[in-house]
Amino acid sequence: MKRLFLSLALSLSLTLTPALAAGDLTVDGRAVDAAATVRNNTTYVSLRAVTQALQPDALILWTGDRALAEGEDFTLTAQPGALYLEVNGRALYIPQGVLLESGRTLVPVRVLAEALGAEVDWNSATGEVTVTSGDGDILTGAEVYDSNALYWLSRIISAESQGESLVGKLAVGNVILNRVDHADFPSTIYDVIFDSRWGGQFEPVRNGTVYNTPTQESVTAAKLVLEGAEVVGDSLYFLAPSLTSNHWIMNNRDYVATIGVHWFYR
Repeated sequence: MKRLFLSLALSLSLTLTPALAAGDLTVDGRAVDAAATVRNNTTYVSLRAVTQALQPDALILWTGDRALAEGEDFTLTAQPGALYLEVNGRALYIPQGVLLESGRTLVPVRVLAEALGAEVDWNSATGEVTVTSGDGDILTGAEVYDSNALYWLSRIISAESQGESLVGKLAVGNVILNRVDHADFPSTIYDVIFDSRWGGQFEPVRNGTVYNTPTQESVTAAKLVLEGAEVVGDSLYFLAPSLTSNHWIMNNRDYVATIGVHWFYR
């Protein structure tokens, strides 16, 4: 199974000066005051300003602990501090999180553009960011995710990552998809999870917890991983050293990172 890398790849960022001058961001040819700011080479913009410029009839309001934007063919939510925004059943990764500054909800311009089916261009000579409306429908989760892949990926993430952070859940999902893409492992998510070599690859398969209903955060993590979110590079293995006496991976593979209780190796 190939990963879902869409035209506006989440890993791309805009390398600009720390603040954009008025008029440096345009939407469909019109200058927009979007409170644009650069954080770690990622351009953040006002969700309200850019959404209204792209979708003039959209309803945008604050509900509970998050911003909500609704249009004819989309529903989008963004919660300050969250590492993603949601649109039409999809989850799009924001490594530095949704920001709330001076009463404005700020999100990366590329992520917001992808959510709304738009395109982003950066002029390296002038520093201008240009957002252009797309000419097609805004994609839904049902259109983007393979239902069988989402079903099993969310279950193995949930079973392996109880008590772990969202980033820890993403890391487990990364290992599954890295194996799918690697010649030494089966080529589908289901077959990777149920690979029976060496007595089985994953404890939740052996003890049956892989069949449990996944947590909502695990479903979100699975969507994010299917969208291309990566936190542990090319890792193919993980273990919790404090919970197992089998440390073969630690002695035979290259260490990548530790997230929560899990250590990851390539």
